[in-house]
Amino acid sequence: MSELTEMRQRIIELGTSETERKKAEEALRESERRYRLLAENVTDVITSVDMNLRPTYMSPSITRLLGYSVEEAMTRTLEASLTPASVEAAAQAFAAETALEHEVHDKQKDRFRRRVRELEFYRKDGSTVWAEVMVSFLRNSEGQPVEIVSVLRDITKRKQVEEELKKTLTELERSNKELEQFAYVASHDLQEPLRMVASYVQLLARRYEGKLDADADDFIAYAVGGASRMQKMINDLLTYSQVGTRGKPFQPTDCQAVLDQVLANLKVAIEESSAVITHDPLPMVIADESQMAQLFQNLIDNAIKFHDEASPRVHISAKQKEKDWVFSVRDNGIGIDPQYYQRIFMLFQSLHNREEYPGTGMGLAICKRIVERHGGRIWVKSELGKGSTFYFTIPKRGGEKHEY
Repeated sequence: MSELTEMRQRIIELGTSETERKKAEEALRESERRYRLLAENVTDVITSVDMNLRPTYMSPSITRLLGYSVEEAMTRTLEASLTPASVEAAAQAFAAETALEHEVHDKQKDRFRRRVRELEFYRKDGSTVWAEVMVSFLRNSEGQPVEIVSVLRDITKRKQVEEELKKTLTELERSNKELEQFAYVASHDLQEPLRMVASYVQLLARRYEGKLDADADDFIAYAVGGASRMQKMINDLLTYSQVGTRGKPFQPTDCQAVLDQVLANLKVAIEESSAVITHDPLPMVIADESQMAQLFQNLIDNAIKFHDEASPRVHISAKQKEKDWVFSVRDNGIGIDPQYYQRIFMLFQSLHNREEYPGTGMGLAICKRIVERHGGRIWVKSELGKGSTFYFTIPKRGGEKHEY
C-alpha cells in the first residue's frame, strides 16, 4: 500500500513540474511576442548580428531609414552598408569593444554594456544618412558575448545643422581675425598722421590763443579737444584689437600682486578722489598677467570715475566655484539702469556726456574681450544711485568656458 502511495505522489509531482514548464514556456513566448511587437513598431531601427557580424534580425523600420526591405537588408554586409570612413570607425570600435567584452567583469551588474557611435550609412538610392548607433553585447549565462544588438536612430538633420554651425563658426572666426587685423592696421597707421594734426593744432593754440577773435579761440579749442579724443580712441581700439593677437601665454598669476601694481598705477586718481579701495584675499589663477592688470585697472578706474558727492568706495573679492573663480568689483557709485547692462560692454558706448564723465567708452569692451579670451564671462548687477558690482569668471584651468 505504501508503494502505491509513493507512486501516486511521484505522478502528482511530475504533473506539477510539467504544468510549471508549460507555464514558463508560455511566459517566454509571450515575452518574445511583446518584444518583437515593440521592435517592429518603434521608429528606431533594431538589429542583431552574431559575433561574426551575420544579421540575425532586422526590424521593419530599416526600410524607412535605408530604403531596403528587411530581406534585402539582411543580405547586405556591414562594409557595403557604411561609407568608407564609417567602415573604418566601426571596425576600430568593434575590435576595441569586443576586447573589452571578453574581459572578466560583473555579469549581473553589467549585463548590457551600451556604446553609442555616429555612423554614416548608404541608402538604397545612393544617398547617405547619419545614424546614432547604440550597441549592446548580449551574453550567455557564462558571460561570453554571443550576439550584438544595435538601435539605430536617424540623426541626419542634426548632423546637417552641426555642419552648418561648424561652417558658420569657421567663417566667424576668419572674419573676426580679419577684423582684428584691420583694427590693428587702421589704428596703428592712423597714429602718425593724427599725431601730426594734434601737434600742429596744439601749436596754433599756444601761438595764437588770445591774439585772434573769440570764435577763433573756440575753433582751435574744439580742434585740440577733438584731436586728443581721437588719439585716445585710436589707442583704445589698438588695445582692443591686440587682446587676441598680442596676448601673452597663460601662466600662474598672483592676482594679489597684480592688484597691488594696479593700485600703484592709480595712486593719483585714488588720492584726488579720496577713494577707499579694499579687497579680500585674491587667488592664483592661470592667466595673462598683463591683461589681468588691464582688467582690474579698467574696472577700478571706472568705479572711481563714476561716483557722486560721496567719496568712492571700492571692494574687490573672489569666490571659488566648482570650475571657476568668480571675481567681483563692487562700488558705491552712480549705478547703471538695467536696460543698459548689455550696451555698456559694446565698443565706444558711453551712457554719459564727455564733459561730465570723460572717456572713450572702450574700457568695458576691453574688459569683456580680456575675460572672454580667458574662457570666462563678465556681467554687472546695479541699481541707479546705489552703486554697481561687476562680476567676471576665470576658469581654474585656463581657456575652459563655463556658464552660471
